[in-house]
Amino acid sequence: MIVEVRIFTCNPGKLPALMKRFKTKTLAIWKKHSIRQIGFWTVLIGDGSNDLHCALSWKSMAERERKWAKFRADPAWRKVRAESEKDGPLLANINSVFLRPTDFSALK
Repeated sequence: MIVEVRIFTCNPGKLPALMKRFKTKTLAIWKKHSIRQIGFWTVLIGDGSNDLHCALSWKSMAERERKWAKFRADPAWRKVRAESEKDGPLLANINSVFLRPTDFSALK
């Protein structure tokens, strides 16, 4: 298993809109493409008040590339993104790191 941790850094004031887009639209499209989320988090204490953290589970990098390509090309996603960004982009940046569990990790 590979865990991808994505940090979505929103433009000022856009975090609520990004969270709404995930909750009401994006997750359904991810489900259609079998993209498995582990969870989502916002920052409680510390830097990153405009950030949404997300963890995804992949069997391999090849699986990730296949599924992301289908997701990005999906007309439903393109429509959702365009509609949600009609007043300007929600995101300033997306950063990803890829983690693999150690042999002593509870999550494998």
